Amino acid sequence: MSHFDTMAARQRKWMFYLLALFVLGAGFTPYHRIFLGLLLGTVFSFYNMWLLQRRVKYLGDAVERNERPKGLGTAARFASAVAAIAIAGKYVMHLDVLSVILGLLTSYIVIVADYLLFELHKSKIKEGESNGT
Repeated sequence: MSHFDTMAARQRKWMFYLLALFVLGAGFTPYHRIFLGLLLGTVFSFYNMWLLQRRVKYLGDAVERNERPKGLGTAARFASAVAAIAIAGKYVMHLDVLSVILGLLTSYIVIVADYLLFELHKSKIKEGESNGT
């Protein structure tokens, strides 16, 4: 498995953890609207992240084969974000719109956090090797 595939699988795993946390929050806390909004936004964010990872994989493969790569699917990801906001607008009594917007950002937060944690872990490994441990 390549480094990219490992990273993508790790990010999807963290998104599943967040989705599970939001389901539990919606079911067991009095903040149903907030957690349902986070859940809806995160579901669409997860789809957008999966789509982006798939397109980046195809982009890398096309460059490797010296072919002209296709785009990264920005329009499709934008349209799904608009769909999430439209759903939140239609069901405003059940979903908090601000939470949906925050949920749409969760994949980017996961990507940045994954990168930072990976770099921190990598620097600790290098530090341990240079100390001779």
